[in-house]
Amino acid sequence: MTRAARRMPGGFGPRWLATRLKALLPDFPQVRLCVAFSGGADSTALLAALAAMRPRPQQLRAMHIDHGLQPSSRHWAAHCRRVARALRVACGVRRAALKRSKGASLEALAREARYRLLGAALQPGEVLLTAHQQDDQLETVLLQLLRGAGVAGMAAMPQVTPFAGGVLLRPLLNVPRRVLHAWVSAQHLTWVEDDSNLNLHLDRNYLRARVLPALTARWPAAAATVARSAAHAATAQRLLDALAAADVARAQVGAALAAPALRALSPERRRNALRYWITAAKLLMPPSARLDEIAGPLLSARADSQPLVAWPGARVQRHSELLVLSHVAAAGPAPRAPPRRDTAWHWRDSRSCVLPAPLGRLTLRADARGPLDLDALGAALTVRARRGGERLRVRRGGPRRALKSLLQEARLAPQLRARLPLVFDGARLIAVADLWLDAAVQAHAGSARRGRLVWRRAQ
Repeated sequence: MTRAARRMPGGFGPRWLATRLKALLPDFPQVRLCVAFSGGADSTALLAALAAMRPRPQQLRAMHIDHGLQPSSRHWAAHCRRVARALRVACGVRRAALKRSKGASLEALAREARYRLLGAALQPGEVLLTAHQQDDQLETVLLQLLRGAGVAGMAAMPQVTPFAGGVLLRPLLNVPRRVLHAWVSAQHLTWVEDDSNLNLHLDRNYLRARVLPALTARWPAAAATVARSAAHAATAQRLLDALAAADVARAQVGAALAAPALRALSPERRRNALRYWITAAKLLMPPSARLDEIAGPLLSARADSQPLVAWPGARVQRHSELLVLSHVAAAGPAPRAPPRRDTAWHWRDSRSCVLPAPLGRLTLRADARGPLDLDALGAALTVRARRGGERLRVRRGGPRRALKSLLQEARLAPQLRARLPLVFDGARLIAVADLWLDAAVQAHAGSARRGRLVWRRAQ
């Protein structure tokens, strides 16, 4: 390390980084580290400082993701290999295959692909390091505010977060971009500049090129002060998570939540608990309007109505006084044609019924709180796929509804609708997978034996 580098503003260098890593990773340097290496100035600074440490981390390697979005992307990959080789660090390259659908954000697709490939490349016990720095944090907070984010969004990027069965570490969040660039220049290292950064149609680029120069000219310490605000928001979010964890624990019945326990909470705590419950299941958060439906109309509906709220990738349905959260497979290739034949199910002999592809498997479980009255079922049931024109009464005393209308209201993907097994008792449709029950078989206060249908989708 040069004398100029030791005098660098902010004190960045191998010694500074080693001290930072010891604070964030108790086992450092006896850890294995993988650096997400783009070849830009920030990640070059991170990788070079790690390589210059004495003692060096137990194992250090780099991983470059080639998104294939620029004609020069293969040259960037070759540059990353050259720099890593000069630093005596192994460097792997993974290539992303991005397929942009109409209306999809290219930034979001590239980010998702990058982290998916990095996660797949991590070895057990290995820590992933990214070179996000203080100015990146400022940009992230401002973008989150402009998108109407809550406390979690304003907390922006955490320094340490679980990732791909291990840990993702951002040790440079307190270091300004100018300090990293100055250090890399002082070390006579080269880096690549992404031409796409000049595309001002992308929100982050516009913010960086047009907004932040004016902002920091008026408030030079903006990045540092906003980073402190993000840290305060992260602390607040941890407190909200702790409160939500306690509320969810009190409301939990297995994997479901008891509606009375949720109704006893204030509206704010109720939404906080639901957010925590959904996030803990590793499902995409619903839009605010959908979350409000779950916290409001779904909880206040009649116990026998089985209301459902769905959003991309997930759904919440109320069965009697329980809220059940389910994953919904994303739309993919056209499903196999549903079978035309019927399947007889003598449920008293076998509580599980394996169905022809692609209908999956139905299981009837005894459940003292289940929504199904077992004594209302005939001994022999029939299961088949949709053929059109099916109707059922989902609310006692209500009208018979067309299944087509129910599916449209639930916003289920067409690919999923084709896979739904329908259960008949004679000529009467009594159940649609584990989504709806006909009023004739719904449990009530006088039901002696209750149960629950569980549908396992075909893979």
